[in-house]
Formats: sequence, C-alpha cells, structure tokens
Amino acid sequence: MSKILPSKKLTLLLWYQSTPMNHRFIYSKGLLLILLLCLSAAQAVDRSNFKTCDQSSFCKRQRELKPGLSPYRALLDTLELSDSRITLQLINDNNKVRLLLELYRLQGNMTRVKINELKPLKPRYEVPDVLISDPLTEPLSVVSQDENSLVLCLGGKERRLIVSAQPFRLDIVEGPQVLVSLNSRGLLAFEHLRARKDTISHKISSTVGSMWDSLKSIFSSKSESEEMTGQESVEEQSEDGPIKEEEDKPGMWEETFKSHSDSKPNGPSSISLDFSLPGVEHVYGIPEHADTLKLKNTDGSDPYRLYNLDVFQYELHNPMALYGAVPVLISHSTERTMGIFWLNAAETWVDISSNTAGKTLFGKMLDFVQVSSEAPQTDVRWISESGIIDVFIMLGPKPTDVFTQYASLTGTQSFPPLSALAYHQCRWNYNDQEDVKAVDQGFDEHDIPYDFIWLDIEHADGKRYFTWDPSKFPQPKDMLQGLMDKKRKLVAIVDPHIRVDSGYKIHNEIRSRSFYVKNKDGGDYEGWCWPGNSGYPDFTNPEMRAWWASMFAYDQYEGSMENQYIWNDMNEPSVFNGPEVTMHKDALHGVWEHRDVHNLYGLYVQKATADGLIQRSGGVERPFVLTRAFFAGSQRYGAVWTGDNAAEWGHLKISIPMCLSLGLVGISFCGADVGGFFKHPSTELLVRWYQAGAYQPFFRAHAHIDTPRREPWLFGPENTALIREAVRQRYALLPYWYQLFYNAHHTGQPVMRPLWVEYPDDVATFSIEDEYLIGKDLLVHPVTDEGASGVTAFLPGKGEVWYDVHTFQKHDGDQSLYIPVTMSSIPVFQRGGSIICRKDRVRRSSSCMENDPYTLYVALSSQGSAEGELYIDDFHTFNFETSKQFVHRRLSFSANMLSSRNLSPDSQFSTGSWIEKIVIIGGSQPSSATLRNADGTESTLEFEFDSTHAVLTLRKPAVNAASDWTVLLR
Repeated sequence: MSKILPSKKLTLLLWYQSTPMNHRFIYSKGLLLILLLCLSAAQAVDRSNFKTCDQSSFCKRQRELKPGLSPYRALLDTLELSDSRITLQLINDNNKVRLLLELYRLQGNMTRVKINELKPLKPRYEVPDVLISDPLTEPLSVVSQDENSLVLCLGGKERRLIVSAQPFRLDIVEGPQVLVSLNSRGLLAFEHLRARKDTISHKISSTVGSMWDSLKSIFSSKSESEEMTGQESVEEQSEDGPIKEEEDKPGMWEETFKSHSDSKPNGPSSISLDFSLPGVEHVYGIPEHADTLKLKNTDGSDPYRLYNLDVFQYELHNPMALYGAVPVLISHSTERTMGIFWLNAAETWVDISSNTAGKTLFGKMLDFVQVSSEAPQTDVRWISESGIIDVFIMLGPKPTDVFTQYASLTGTQSFPPLSALAYHQCRWNYNDQEDVKAVDQGFDEHDIPYDFIWLDIEHADGKRYFTWDPSKFPQPKDMLQGLMDKKRKLVAIVDPHIRVDSGYKIHNEIRSRSFYVKNKDGGDYEGWCWPGNSGYPDFTNPEMRAWWASMFAYDQYEGSMENQYIWNDMNEPSVFNGPEVTMHKDALHGVWEHRDVHNLYGLYVQKATADGLIQRSGGVERPFVLTRAFFAGSQRYGAVWTGDNAAEWGHLKISIPMCLSLGLVGISFCGADVGGFFKHPSTELLVRWYQAGAYQPFFRAHAHIDTPRREPWLFGPENTALIREAVRQRYALLPYWYQLFYNAHHTGQPVMRPLWVEYPDDVATFSIEDEYLIGKDLLVHPVTDEGASGVTAFLPGKGEVWYDVHTFQKHDGDQSLYIPVTMSSIPVFQRGGSIICRKDRVRRSSSCMENDPYTLYVALSSQGSAEGELYIDDFHTFNFETSKQFVHRRLSFSANMLSSRNLSPDSQFSTGSWIEKIVIIGGSQPSSATLRNADGTESTLEFEFDSTHAVLTLRKPAVNAASDWTVLLR
C-alpha cells in the first residue's frame, strides 16, 4: 500500500519528528487521514525518488564497459575434475585478480555456472534458502582439451560445454547448434573486494594527483580499512604479482542519492556477465515490471531493474523496479525454450539487446559450428551490485521442461485452500465490526458469493500489528465467529515494520532478543512507516523467523481464530524516509549488509508468516498468505498481487502480461486489485475489471481509503447483475481452478499461461498478451477497452476446434476471430478435446459448495475425443500429502464412450459429491445413453439433444464422483 507520495511521506515524517512524543500518538491517526485526503490528487509515480542506471554508480560503471575483447583468461592447467563438478581458475590480465570458476552438470538438462573470487578479502554473499535443496548433479567428463579450449560432455545428442581460454568464454552446443554463449561479448566484470587506500592519502591523491607516488611512503601506517580487514598493505599481492588497482571512480566507496548517503564499507563489489542466445527473438520473465509480456530491447534506455521497491502508483511500460524481483529469464523460439536463473539477491539490472548475429567461428574446437549471418540473436547482460555469479542455465527444450527444471530448483506453487481461489472483498479500510457485518450481509442480500473479507492497517491498535483497535474491533472473535457461521473467512494485515513503543509487547520482545536489523553503527535500525518511528525485524535470521511464526499462535495473537488469514504488505521493505523509500544498503543483517540481501526480505517475511499459520494448526491446515514483495522461491509460500495500481484502462490491460510473466517464473497465484487501488473507476471499467478478474488466479477487489465505496451493489441493479454473473462464473469453475493448482503444485506448470506455452511452434502466439490460457483448455480474452463493441481473439491450433463456453458455438483454430461484445460479454472458449468439471450450483461461499454435485463439460475434438481430470480432497488440510486423502480421476471420451478411472489407486478419500449432469458439445444425437457402474450394473440415462449447437445433455447419472463408471452412447 504505497498510499502517499514519498515526498509527502517525508512531510509527515518531519512533522512527526518535530512533535513531542506525548502528542504524536494523539494526533498521528487523525492527522494522517486528513493529510491522505489532501494528497489524493497525486497522479503518478515521482520518478525522481528512484534511481536510473546513471544514478546507480555500479550500474553506470558496468554499463560503461562496452562489448569487446574480454580481459579474462581461463587457466586450463588449474583444471580439477570431480564426480560432481569441474573447477578452474580465471585471471583478469588487466589487474591480475584470479577468480574461481565452477561448472556443474545438473540432473534434468541444466548447467550451473559459479564464479567467485579465488581469495576474497572476506566471504562474498551466496544466496541461501531459495533452492529447495542442493541440486542433484550428473557426472561431467572431459571430451577433449588443447592449449586454448576444453570440451565437456553434457549428455546425449552431442550436447557439449566448450570452455575457450583466451579470451575466456563458455558455449553450450548441441550438435552443430549453439544454444547459449557466456561472455561472448566480453562483458564479464567482477569487482574484487579490496582494502581502501588511506583516507588522507586518498584525499591527497584526488587533489594532487601525480604527487601520490612520492607522498605515499609518508603514510605507511595501516588504514582504517586495513585494520578492519586484517590486510597488511594497500598493495595486494597475487600469484601473478601485485594486483593492479583501477583508478577509483565516483560511487565506489560512498554514494549519495538525494539526501541519503551509502557508506559502502566494503567498497566496489559488483558483478556482470553477458549471455548470447543465437536464433532467439523473444525473451520473457524477470518480473516485476508493468510492461509488455515480451521483454523489450533496452539499447538506448535504462535496463530492466530488479530491486524490490514501494512505488506509488507505478507507470506503465517502463523498466522501473517494482515490488518484487524474480531473476529468471525465459527465451523461446520455434526451435527451443530455455531459461536463465541468475541467483543473486542484490540490486540487479538486466540489459537486453536484439540483433542479427554475425557469422562466427568458435575456435579450433568449434570449426564445425557456424552461425548464419541472417540469424536473429538476443543478448542478455546481468549486472548485480554484490554477491557472486551463480547462474543456472535451463536447457529445456520444451516450455514444460523449463518449468519443470526451474521447479526442481526453487519449488512449486503452494497448494492453496479452495477458499483462497474464490472471491475476496477488500478495502483500505473497513471501518469497524459493524461495517464488516454490514458488508457481509450486503453480499447475501444481493446474492453475490464471496469467501474472504479483508482488514487493512486501520484495524490494529495504533498500527501495532497482532492487535485490534479496542474501539473499532472490541470483540474480534465475535466478528470472526459470525463469518465462520456462514463458512466465510477474514484476512488481516500484518506488516513487517514494528512501532517503536515501550508499551508494545511485540516491539519489546524483538528488541530484547536483538532481532531488529542494525544500522551501520550497530544500533537498531529505525525508519518511518505507518506507525511512525518503526523497527524492522531481521527476517534473514532463522531465530527471528521462528519467533515471528510463534506469534500467530492463538494464545499469542489475541482475538485471532482459525478462519483468520494474513496479508504481508510493505515488505520490500518500505521505509518512508529511506533512500528510494526503502532500507539503507549499509544496514546490517548479522554480518551481511542489506545491499546483499535486499530482494530476499519479502520472501522471508512471507515464509515466516506462512510457517506461523501452519504451526498454529499443529501442521494440519494449509495457510493463505498474500505478499507484495517477492523473490525466486516465493511461490512456495502463497500468493502475490501486482501492487498499487490505478482505476485506469491501461492498468486493467497491463494486469494480464504482469500475471503471465509471474506464472512463467513459477508464481502462479497472481492477481491485480479489481477496480484499481487508486482513483475511482467508471462503472464500465469496474464491470470489465470484475469480468477479467474472475478469470485470473487471485481474485480480489481492493480500493484506497480515499475512494468512494465500491461494494458490487452500489452501481445500480443492472451493473450489480453483471458483477454477480462474473463472480458466479468464477465459483462455477472453482473445481477446474483447484485441479490446475493441484497440478501446478506437483509439476511447476503455470496456471495462467501465454498461448505460446501450449503452441510453441506458432509464431503468431509469441507476442500475444491480451488473451491467455487457463491451463491448456480455457482461452480467455477479457474486454479491456473502453466502449468496446467487439474484440478480436486469436484461436490457436491448426486442425483444432474451440467452443464458446456461453453459447457452445464452434470455431476452427488457427484463426483470428472477431467477437461482438456487449456489457455482459466475457469471451471464453473451451478447447475441443477437453473435459472441464464445474459446479453450477453456486452458493454464498466455496465452503458451502464442497459436497455439491459436478457437471462435466465434454468438448469434443475434430476427431470426436476428449479428456480431462477431476481432483477432490478436503479442500483445506495437508492430508492430501500426509495421508494421500484425495480423489484424482481421469475422464476420457472416445468412440462414443465416456469413462472415469482412478489416477491414484493408493489414495483414499470419500466424497459426498456426485455427477449431476454431463454436457457433450460438438457430437451427434445418439439413440440411447447407458450408464455402466463399476460392478457391471447398467441403467438408462435421460438425455436431450440441441441440434442447433450440437449439444447433448445427459441428466442425473447420479454416480459418486470418486467411483469408476462408463457412459455408452449408441
């Protein structure tokens, strides 16, 4: 909730700091609301609050390095080979610094490349806790070696890793095809840790210049930096002689942005490496950016930035950093899909260049390899401020293979409780318990289902999280019980900034345990956020995370109950008076600077919160936690949303590529604030946003405190009916959504997918971002233009057919189809050859529907066949994993026979749900329909046939959804 402009936040901060302590608490809430109302006219992000590459000294230094001959040389005589890895040393011939290169062949067609200093002054940060385990390796073997090259075997199909020594370069080839090249443009740059020159001498050198050589002998005592690091002299030694230090440049040892200073006690430490992808024109991923699905060429503009930031009302179509950062890029062509996972949690910039590759020979070992002068090529350069180079190259070759490979590294999407996939009603803020009760009743009165109502920061006592405002929410358990009686739930916000208040238990506990992040001088780091002066728990500390998790126990979080879940906002972390509205980079997390761990902070907050919700139930219940900040691996802990968007058509449009990008890198549980967080949507925009949101994974309406109320029934009966219908469509499809999330949890395949994922050979799909697939069987093209009278949807698949889910009209694939629309239209198509399970009896919440019957929608392919899945469990516990309590069935139709068979014979679960109706689309009229049960008994089914749309409806087969059965049509 970046709810006010950072410059206005500073105004509030100055007021707060100048107000006597005993008056701050009295005025803070009321004055804050008054100021917020006054600031509502703010229109967009203040870009001056956030750095460009030129204003980020390490990015500027690295970008000044242009493609050319690399100074790095591989010392092949240092080669060491073990069962799991190969190591060899690299030397920078300009400064004589040596690096250690590690190469791993990983199971599942992946290669890992690590580069670190051979002998760093101190350890460099390596990202923990993101990989789910040490990746399994396969043996690497040397195929051949000469004085300038080394060829390693990477498996079948003549897949080789070629190390060229001078200049250093890595190429992964398969037969005659180059898949990817590292450092082919010579942009490997590794700023080694060094001792700072004597401060006095440094000042003299900067002003006197050439006098330094004659004066430096005068200043022979150790510098402060040397004493701290234990180095014996400024002039470091290597095996190849004295290390030749490059001339200091602005920002290497300290840096100022606006009024903020970054002390940089460890000096310059940035890293860079380039990757070339021959034959590739389309690359995707590296969220989060409010930009197109296909990543753009950054030549002549800023690179894409990955640095978790609290950005107020972000702009569209620029590479600025937003709330989350997943350093995973996916390349795709008709020949192959691959991925690059850059495992680094520091501020990172990604440059993308697209060009036509020149004809190239890769040395003696690659005489047989040539790249056509006409072939396209995309070059990607990664630049990070600190840490090491640790990169995973996922070689595909199919899109599904890349998803599986990445999931094997960082895990799969957590499997949410069914209710979390239903509709969520949120606002900053529902005023009090009576307001919550009235909104809850409003949904019943207008026959609109919902599962969750949300409470923002005003519900807590003076922004003290884990508490309730005693006047507004005096009996939270009564409120929660009232919701529970209707099988509904509540989400309350718990942010990771803690009010510095000696009367606040949470603060006192964190301070007494020394769990706060420290400032550069060793005291508790404090910044300003919603409560005023705040401390920031060090979530990188596992002891802190364990303690935080324990605070969600029912006897610790007073007033909470089992139907209360959690929202982690502001966890970039947001610091209103910090540089770029976040934490100072020289703050300390134990021995590590914040610059090293910044992009991990939000992941750790969500992890600790999810662990807490699991622990409070004794490990039985699945959690639901929404986060704004995220990193690679965040998919394991819950859902994300696209942050503080605006009630504008452009923001509705951009929600599609933003969520598609997240799905490509493992985070399937994504959505955007329906209606837009800022501003007031027109009625048309609000209706269209509900229609779009109903077909995105996370479906939540949310609004700024300054906006008029937006409950669905406040816009007239006609619009209420349109919104009701959109929400009801979501509920009817919950069985399909749930099955897809189950599969995502087990396989890593995205729930919401670009068309090219399922049609990887169809170039026409590669840049489509205004429509998408849910799983592989539903195609959605939301209406996202104001006043639209029609949309043009591309239906993929030559030889395939698609059916309008509302009219059952049949359309051929491989065509662009113009679809007239009215305000009630939500263009959705079911793929011919699929079976989708729905629950057409929609009740007030998903929990009320758990034992309701299913309707099967069988959409026949051109060959008259179809298949699908049905998944059922208890919808909220881990019993599906711990004791295999679930139903998973394969539904198949061919040769006029529909059958259900068990996909998991060793699982055990009983369900009260049965099959109520079967709708077969695209077939012919039978003379009879017979149900054959598992015991061989048969019964005749009633049916009707609509010849206009070729729809056969079989009524009341009345078989249990978990049983074997067959329907025969004659």
